[in-house]
Order: sequence, then C-alpha cells, then structure tokens
Amino acid sequence: MTTSASGVIAAVCTSEEKGTVKRAVESVRLRRGHGIEGDAHAGSWHRQVSLLEEEQIELMRARGLELAPGAFGENLVTRGLALGTLAVGRRLRVGGAVLQLTQRGKECHTRCAIYHQTGDCIMPREGLFARVLKGGELRAGDPIAADAELDRHRVAILTLSDRGAAGERADGSGSAIADLLGAGLPAAAIVSRGLLPDERSAIERELARLADEEVCDLVLTTGGTGLSPRDVTPEATLAVVDRLVPGIAEAMRAAGLAKTPRAMLSRGVCGLRGQTLIVNLSGSPKAVREQLEAILPALPHALEVASGIPLECGR
Repeated sequence: MTTSASGVIAAVCTSEEKGTVKRAVESVRLRRGHGIEGDAHAGSWHRQVSLLEEEQIELMRARGLELAPGAFGENLVTRGLALGTLAVGRRLRVGGAVLQLTQRGKECHTRCAIYHQTGDCIMPREGLFARVLKGGELRAGDPIAADAELDRHRVAILTLSDRGAAGERADGSGSAIADLLGAGLPAAAIVSRGLLPDERSAIERELARLADEEVCDLVLTTGGTGLSPRDVTPEATLAVVDRLVPGIAEAMRAAGLAKTPRAMLSRGVCGLRGQTLIVNLSGSPKAVREQLEAILPALPHALEVASGIPLECGR
C-alpha cells in the first residue's frame, strides 16, 4: 500500500494552561526552539508541538464521540499525511516552517480521553511530538510534507577572507573542506557555500541565517581565526552561539601542535546555536585538512547528540 508523505494542516490548536483542552484558532506562530507562541506546552524541550491525524479522529467520531480539534491535546491536526509511517527524526516542511519529529505520543493520554467519554479503551493511533527547527506563521490549509532532503545532515561552508571576497585569491580552503566531507561524512549534503570579507557584523548575520533559516546541522567556517586585527571570526561566532563545545577546538589545536608550534596561535572556537554546530577552521588549506581530519571521526556522533532527540521510546 502506498502511504502519503504530504498533506495539509486541518486545524491549529492551542491552550493557555496545561491540563486544559486545546482549541482551534485561526493561526499560530511557530518559534524556533520553542514551539507555538502562547501555547502552554511550548518550551525549550523536545515536545514543543504535538501532531495527530484527522483520519484517526474521524474513526473515533464514527463511534459516537463528539470530538473537536484539540480534544486529544494536539496542536496540529493533519489530513492526508500518514504520520504513523514517519520515523522519529524525520523533518517536515509545514507552511514556511520546519519541524523535526522527536517522539511518539504516549498512548495513555489518548486512551484516557476516550475512556472518560465511552468507558472503552479503543483509541486512535498515537500522535507525534516535534520541535521547531525553523519558525513561521501557520494556519489551517497550509501544506505539510516530509522532505528527504531535509533529513540529511545539512552542512554549510563559509570562507572568511578579505582577499578572497575581493576576487584576489581562490577559495582553496573551502574546496578542501568540501573534498574531505565527501569522503568523511558521505551522508551529509552541502547546502550552502559562501565567501565573505572579514566583517564581524556580516559574519554574525550569515551564521545566524545558516542556522535559523537554512536549518543547517553543521557550519564550518575557514579563515579569520588568527591574531590580525581583521581576524574576527571567533568573536562573530561567540556572539551567535548559545553554548560552547571547547573540546573540538582543543582537539584541532592539539593536532596542529604535533606538526608546528604556530598552531597555538589559532583562536578558533566551536559552539552550538540551537542544534547547529558551528566550527571555526583556520584559513590555509593545509591547516583545514589537518584540523578537519582530527575531528571528522567525532562529527557524526556530535550531530546526533546535538539533535536533542531522546533515544528512549515515549510509550
């Protein structure tokens, strides 16, 4: 049987207090890393938004239950999308926003809601929980679809160089990163490759855009990590990340020190902006290869853990 990987939003629902029934509203705003603005269950955790198929609600209505959207605590009622076929970790385009499925719903919640009306424990298939990777306005009628391209590790390469941006030097470092990723992280997709001058404000804006709008899992910068007054990549990175991952930067410097004492002069940092890992590599192709080879074995696990998806089942 063919299952649908796309559908529409049949209703959007919110509640202002926990423990109360959610009710359908005209529209909601999804906020990255938070959920639906104003909803009681939003927050900095993995169950920011709940989803349930309208088809499953209709099965219960056929048994005589009077069920309005939101009766089972769901934020998004979907139509046409076979949620039960989607694995935890899949990413969905929802209107202009992006969600990532993080957990299957606990059956007891839905079972109890039905039992109070009928004394019967028959229930619809459990819903799903998701977190918001990219925010936006959402209303009934907007499309929802699973997107295989979003499910790959999304990587951006950003070269920072005044001379490179002026067209005076080829981007050999960016090319070295792309070559190494192809061999060491074959499941990744390079979704962006950019070149900017050493201007801190512009670098900050681009790092934030790559994380927030392009939904990148990994951003690798090259250049601007030295002692020159124009080297501002670490400062730009520190301005946009939420948490530091110092071990990665330490490992890169340690790998370089095994070959040259100049490696200690690199000021590159590494940190997380939400689930996006941002790593500062040095500017020369040789240093880029040495540093990236040192950390590549740990990157798949780092990206998996940074996703924040629990390993245990939610039942």
